[in-house]
Amino acid sequence: MKNLNIAFISHGGGPMPLLNDPSHAELVNYLTGLASKLDKPSAILLISAHWEAAVATITASPTPQMIYDYRGFPAAAYELQYPSPGSPILAKKVQQALKDAGIAVKLDSQRGYDHGLYVPLTLMYPKADIPTIQLSLINDLDPEQHLAIGRALQALNVDNLLVIGSGFSFHNMGEFFAPNTQERQLKNQEFEHWLQHTLSDKQLNETDRHDLLQHWAHAPHARYCHPREEHLLPLHICYGLAGRASDEHQSLTIMNKHSSSFVWYKSEQS
Repeated sequence: MKNLNIAFISHGGGPMPLLNDPSHAELVNYLTGLASKLDKPSAILLISAHWEAAVATITASPTPQMIYDYRGFPAAAYELQYPSPGSPILAKKVQQALKDAGIAVKLDSQRGYDHGLYVPLTLMYPKADIPTIQLSLINDLDPEQHLAIGRALQALNVDNLLVIGSGFSFHNMGEFFAPNTQERQLKNQEFEHWLQHTLSDKQLNETDRHDLLQHWAHAPHARYCHPREEHLLPLHICYGLAGRASDEHQSLTIMNKHSSSFVWYKSEQS
């Protein structure tokens, strides 16, 4: 695992990080700073919470188009462009790694980039010059299946690859716009504390860490923070790939909610 960096990021609300929204200022600063801490990757594999399919599916277009998968935003949100090239070669390598692990997988030569990709990558790598592919979630949202996808990706041999899980450690849409009462804050904070402990505590053995993530719904206020878990599961893939405690945890306030990002650095990078 020495040749790649892995990051789970809380990506914020739709295109808002790119629209100068003040509730996303911490996220903008974090993602800009994170890119400066990483060696520029040779390629990026990104798992977006905004793509679910019946089987694991990988973008295979050399020139992916933009998918504006949100509504109700200013016109500028529908003019965003991120012309990073795709990588059919990397897509086939990911396909083979999953296939070799017995995971059903297919390529999609038509699918473009959704906002789970182009919003954070615009902040991290604005030149859009790094070959990039997306990997879908599986729509049964089974945590063990997504941990297994991560483990299967350990077979990849791509030097200086960056793998990003693009989700959100808090994702209850109604609660983003509800009064931020002390009770709500406490629920948010207790789940975040559990998540930080689970991913960062180096005293945990990996069997226990795996079991905690597999049964994440038993965590304090788990279903308050995630009525539906699609924004958490990119983290399961990241951990399945890393197979160890994260090297770095960052707590951010986004849309008045505490949220987490985690990084696993490649071994030769400080």
